Amino acid sequence: MTSTQQPTGRRSKITPERVQEFYDAVLDELREHGYEALTMEGVAARACCGKSTLYRQWKTKPQLVAAALRAHRQGTLAEVDTGSLAGDLRAAARIAAGTSGRDTRLTQALGHAVLSDEKLQTALREALVEPELAAFAAMVARAVERGEIVPDHPAVEFLPAQLMGVLRIRPVLEGRYADADYLVRFVDAALLPALGLTADAPPGAADARQTPVPGPAPAP
Repeated sequence: MTSTQQPTGRRSKITPERVQEFYDAVLDELREHGYEALTMEGVAARACCGKSTLYRQWKTKPQLVAAALRAHRQGTLAEVDTGSLAGDLRAAARIAAGTSGRDTRLTQALGHAVLSDEKLQTALREALVEPELAAFAAMVARAVERGEIVPDHPAVEFLPAQLMGVLRIRPVLEGRYADADYLVRFVDAALLPALGLTADAPPGAADARQTPVPGPAPAP
């Protein structure tokens, strides 16, 4: 490389701390104005940077918003592996509880845009939804391997929707966010019974309940 050539990949010049400032600006703008009114210009003004800096890094508003939401999360379900499905679901509930409050307000701020803006929906699914669905699938696969639940258990399909749904609906129904205690109790009272498990069920217990044990052969 000659002295007149410029290195490619300007992203390396932006420190992680500066990137976090961009993300904070995005989330603040989102909370204050909602997704539809959020602009790259507004984020740039709040973060004291040029609009071109944001476009070089994230290309589009949906990509920037999705990246900011992903960076803001406290833990991911991919980190969960307690050794039992009951333990995994409780751990997932505690992580999900970290998205209550400010994060729930962010989701509400996205509102109609998530359904009407295909680019935003795609960005959010790639950044946030699909990794968590994959983590749920891994939990279930481990549980099947350990003999806790049977393969193709009909309740498995609804686990993500139930856990994430109750997280979002409690503020509407009760005016309170779903904290860790509430979500863990939901897991124990609703999800585990639907799977044929109890809160303290050891691996293999579900198979024992769901597979009939043959009795002694009748005497000739």
